[in-house]
Amino acid sequence: MRFIAILLLAFLPALAAAQEAAGRGLNLRSHAAMVLDQESGQVLFGKNTQSVLPIASITKLMTAIVTLDANLDPDEPVAISDADIDWLRGSHSRLYVGATLVRDEMLRLALMASENRAASALAQSYPGGVEAFVRAMNLKAQLLGMTGTHFDDATGLSSTNVSTADDLARLVHAAHRYPKIREYSTTSSYEVRIGSRHMGFRNTNRLIANPGWDIGLSKTGFINEAGKCLVMQTTLAGRAVIIVLLDSWGKYTRLADADRIRKWLEVASGRAPAPRSVSWTATKKHHGRRSYTYSQSRRSSPG
Repeated sequence: MRFIAILLLAFLPALAAAQEAAGRGLNLRSHAAMVLDQESGQVLFGKNTQSVLPIASITKLMTAIVTLDANLDPDEPVAISDADIDWLRGSHSRLYVGATLVRDEMLRLALMASENRAASALAQSYPGGVEAFVRAMNLKAQLLGMTGTHFDDATGLSSTNVSTADDLARLVHAAHRYPKIREYSTTSSYEVRIGSRHMGFRNTNRLIANPGWDIGLSKTGFINEAGKCLVMQTTLAGRAVIIVLLDSWGKYTRLADADRIRKWLEVASGRAPAPRSVSWTATKKHHGRRSYTYSQSRRSSPG
């Protein structure tokens, strides 16, 4: 055991150096991030991948998996009740108490529009109710090897729903196997009829409507404790990748980080030129003024 520990201590600095080298030239603002090659499982970039953080509505990917694994009737009517109201944060919902949709529509709205009441209603209508649903969520996390993950509710409104970037890459990989999750999470807009009213909903990920992106799965999340979060499966520069961005602050930070990853991979594939980095060096003062020289170099890209 002591010999193994010595080997691990010797190996860890090399591993850290390799990860740093792999991500050189990619400066993301999100607190934790991962870019994973979906086919090979190679980590192309990692930042604080083992940090346990609140994940907000990224939770709804597991909500969808548990719902679909139960093989419940997709056409069964599911009603919004008082139990689905967000008393914790007071978040708004257009699904009023008494509104009824079939289970499949609730699932679509939970994934596409991140509808909290829809996600809550899915858990309420599960055999055994919310308690059994949450148990199933945590059991599925264990089966997927998500050792840094815990769920307390089906919506992600609870800050005790936590995970890591590494675990969420596993979750996205597993969720991508479900055709309905792929379809519903990447629907740009959808209209439902409730009684005599027609209600239109839009995807919470603005990149879905961007023709420059080929996204196969998407989920956003936000509560104050989690910051802005985004997970996606997408094809960039001909490569299927999984992107996890956690704890991004600023209105557009997670989208800007996604764009940085895209450009980084395009440079790596040779589909785009490496951006030039400019460094300025101050020289001695001449007649009271400081003069500057600059040099340009190409930034490195992933292997």
